[in-house]
Amino acid sequence: MKIDRFRVPEGGKGFSLRDCSTNDTTEVANKDEGLKLLRRGTEKLAKLQDMLYAHDRFGILLIFQAMDAAGKDGTIKHVMSGINPQGCQVFSFKSPSAEELDHDFMWRTMRCMPERGRIGIFNRSYYEDVLVVRVHPHLLDGCKLPPACMEDIWTNRFADINNIEQYLVRNGILPIKFFLNVSRDEQLRRFIKRCDDPSRNWKLSSSDARERKLWDQYMHAYEDMLRHTSTKHAPWYVIPADHKWFTRVVVSEIIVQQLSKLDLHYPKLSEQQQHDLGMVREQLLADS
Repeated sequence: MKIDRFRVPEGGKGFSLRDCSTNDTTEVANKDEGLKLLRRGTEKLAKLQDMLYAHDRFGILLIFQAMDAAGKDGTIKHVMSGINPQGCQVFSFKSPSAEELDHDFMWRTMRCMPERGRIGIFNRSYYEDVLVVRVHPHLLDGCKLPPACMEDIWTNRFADINNIEQYLVRNGILPIKFFLNVSRDEQLRRFIKRCDDPSRNWKLSSSDARERKLWDQYMHAYEDMLRHTSTKHAPWYVIPADHKWFTRVVVSEIIVQQLSKLDLHYPKLSEQQQHDLGMVREQLLADS
């Protein structure tokens, strides 16, 4: 699959969310083929994760951002279904606590960065502070920032994020960032389904309906964020999200392709270690 067509160009030159399809399923014939591709991707990812863990040099940070009901939870669940839980950490970031507001906006997420050899998953992330907070500027009051820090705050936060992500890459932590691009009509359909299905009632609240009224403001915030924070070292991928099965296939393929570029391998023993291992083997056989 050609994943570059989902990639936001570096610096966002010429990028517009309006040009990004929400229901594209190009390159996959139908849902059945998509499920087969996802199974293959899950198997490949399991092998790559095993080597990532053993290699113990890189950490992978998967970031998922989207409007409500775009399918973040389901994508994480299905794409990561085959990996070893010991090598994976998932964090979901809601409204910040009083303690978190007493720190810089990156503090709560920086504490959750993946260790070497592991995959860290952020279901929402530090990007909330240039999205939700931008749409609801009154939330900045809770941040207790000095007046001087409020000047050009969004431009400065974009720059801070880019610098931190470059810092992560320079330390062997690879960010892979996904924006699941769901249409307004499809979001409504999923919201109604949550209303009508007792097993999904808990997923919907009155705040979801209120936020939906701010769709245009969110699209502007997302577009500006994508333009300013898609970089060479940490690009954004805008994934069509109206068809959940296709979203999962594309996300899986991107993760597999990015991990494959790392030249992961199992640790190689030195001659002395191989000799010692031979001695251990002989001892085990002698004691059996």
